[in-house]
Amino acid sequence: MTRGEGRPVARYRLRFLLQEFDLPQGSTLIGRSSDCQVTIEDPLVSRQHARIDITGDAVMLHDLGSRNGVKVNGKGSKVPVRLKDGDRLRVGTQELVFCEVPAAPAVTKMSNKTTGFLRYCARCQMPYPQEVGNCPNCGSDEQLEEETLSGHLDAHNQDGWNVQLLVEVFDRAMKLERFADGERILRRATTEVEERFLNGQVVDSKRLELVAHAAARLALSALEPEWGRWVAEVYRRTNHLVPVAVIDNLAAISRLERADLTDAVEQLLVHARSLGPPRTDDDRRSLAQLETLRAALPDPQSGVHTRPLEKLPNVP
Repeated sequence: MTRGEGRPVARYRLRFLLQEFDLPQGSTLIGRSSDCQVTIEDPLVSRQHARIDITGDAVMLHDLGSRNGVKVNGKGSKVPVRLKDGDRLRVGTQELVFCEVPAAPAVTKMSNKTTGFLRYCARCQMPYPQEVGNCPNCGSDEQLEEETLSGHLDAHNQDGWNVQLLVEVFDRAMKLERFADGERILRRATTEVEERFLNGQVVDSKRLELVAHAAARLALSALEPEWGRWVAEVYRRTNHLVPVAVIDNLAAISRLERADLTDAVEQLLVHARSLGPPRTDDDRRSLAQLETLRAALPDPQSGVHTRPLEKLPNVP
């Protein structure tokens, strides 16, 4: 198939975290199910969330009736949207970038290519793919040593170290008010956490709390309450109670405009009660604070608050 005489069809890709996915002619499913060509493990992503159809030069994005919708460049749409190079797709809490690659022979099947490991620029302290060579932000080729970021690497705890490292880089991005970079880095950290759950591995509670606080910070800075729903969902998958400080964060996020955390907090409270009677003072405080938060949120049926929301504490 060609655009014209002797001119091959353009190639298209989705860039997601540190990976790029070639998009073939035809249909590509995006969702949480392993049956999808692009699988995103995110509790806010439906099993079959969206579909990209490519016919010649026309690339159309379809929302497949997903619960949380799809946004293109920040705008949601229930009707098909024609994609163009550089469009940013929000699926759940994840952001994918649609790219047009210079014309080449058409791709016939899906491929998954890892773009490389993160390096950290010693000059501006921002992450970038290793194979790029120089920092695309400032042009420097100096990278931070591992020890300057998180101390010596524990080979037996590589995954946990990755999460801690990513949160530290996220904090740097936020201090520099580089919110788009911070969001991209946070998504990588949440993916590390999700992968541990999928592999049946224990998620370290301290590192999970670090990621939860980072998610709350971004939610409040970028006015994106869905990060609060991610925090509630991820703690439902653990066997320990939510730290009080994390519940305080959820309370602050619930005050954002268009925030709807009632169902997420309700399910989190049900899970917390299912763990049995509190065994420590921290557990008792956690359960009491979670019950206070749930009581302060509107009833899903009537929309009425049973307790004033402003009485809950702010983010520490």
